[in-house]
Amino acid sequence: MFIQTESTPNPATLKFLPGQEVLGMGTADFPNADAAAPSPLARRLFGVSGVTGVFLGSDFVTVTKDDAVDWAHIKPELLGAIMEHFQSGAAVMEGEAEEGHAAHDGPDGEIVGQIKELLDTRVRPAVAQDGGDITFHGFERGVVYLHMKGACAGCPSSTMTLKMGIENLLRHYIPEVTEVRPVAV
Repeated sequence: MFIQTESTPNPATLKFLPGQEVLGMGTADFPNADAAAPSPLARRLFGVSGVTGVFLGSDFVTVTKDDAVDWAHIKPELLGAIMEHFQSGAAVMEGEAEEGHAAHDGPDGEIVGQIKELLDTRVRPAVAQDGGDITFHGFERGVVYLHMKGACAGCPSSTMTLKMGIENLLRHYIPEVTEVRPVAV
């Protein structure tokens, strides 16, 4: 098994491509070891000293490390853990992965549908290339609230991505959108 790695815009996060499906549908974000209970793969990766976050995508795994740890020291151990997991035949997840977007009940259903459609077709595929995900969290009085996951969470360029990229895109296509803000979940 050959696992490729790619750097991400977030220097604390590295993207691992095992060359096979990780999650067929949805994503799974584990911002700490306690959250990793539903994933044998994430639990294994949190067993590596210095790992502070794990994100699972359709065909990739992103790992976030503590700033005090150097990639040169933990990358070989992470590659070994990923390889061992896939060769063992163990499940990546015990249960369902997240669909992604939060449900929205209210009078703005049509606008929210347009927001989710643009996120799914134009934003999320590009963000997945960088090892992360951005999902809809809410819409209130013109403000779109988005949850940043994986490499996007804590990325130095995430504010620029939100304001200059996503906000401009949504405002262009949906006049009711006035602003985009990140949320921590």
